Amino acid sequence: MGQELGATQQALLRLLLHNKDGLTIEALTRGLKVSRNAVRQHLAVLERDGKVARGPTQPTGGRPEQTYRLTPMGQELFPRQYSWFAEMLVDGLRDRLGAGEVARQFEALGKQAGRKIREGFSGEDSAQNRIADLAGKMTRLGYEARAAKGEPEIEAQNCVFHKLALRNPDVCRFDLALLSAATGQDVEHKTCMARGDGKCRFRFVDAKKPRRRG
Repeated sequence: MGQELGATQQALLRLLLHNKDGLTIEALTRGLKVSRNAVRQHLAVLERDGKVARGPTQPTGGRPEQTYRLTPMGQELFPRQYSWFAEMLVDGLRDRLGAGEVARQFEALGKQAGRKIREGFSGEDSAQNRIADLAGKMTRLGYEARAAKGEPEIEAQNCVFHKLALRNPDVCRFDLALLSAATGQDVEHKTCMARGDGKCRFRFVDAKKPRRRG
């Protein structure tokens, strides 16, 4: 769970995780063994940040009490280990299709994703603006990316496929194909965390024109 959350907030979110229908302030006070004011303060912060939302009121025999529930954003704070499944899936595809075909599939999927991103760009966008916009989209996906100042490059401090890429370097072809299709430029993979570098660095260059035959 996020390190920016204190122990009480983490415990509060965990209580809501185990009570999908929601809990009242009174129930949270009993579960956390803190004051009602403290619960209210924590809920205000978590609600402001989109991690908790108000649910239906709950009858109590007197004045109905407000319940609180986890939002999808709050649920995403809890670990979800997809890497083992992804590794098993890639290994199975390699055994069935062969390494070369799996690599081509990664590239095809990257191109498909990149074309969808490119559809959202304006025809008047400069190459550098597209690169900056793409870096922002990558950050939202977890890459912690930024466009390099004054250079047609994107630097990523986190690789969402890192563990998978260590065992299956062809996974990087997805990123390269996506970046190329999204910008219409060729992409050079200058540094790569899966190769032991400290970050991934992608440099964009004008697409090479195919040679004329004859």
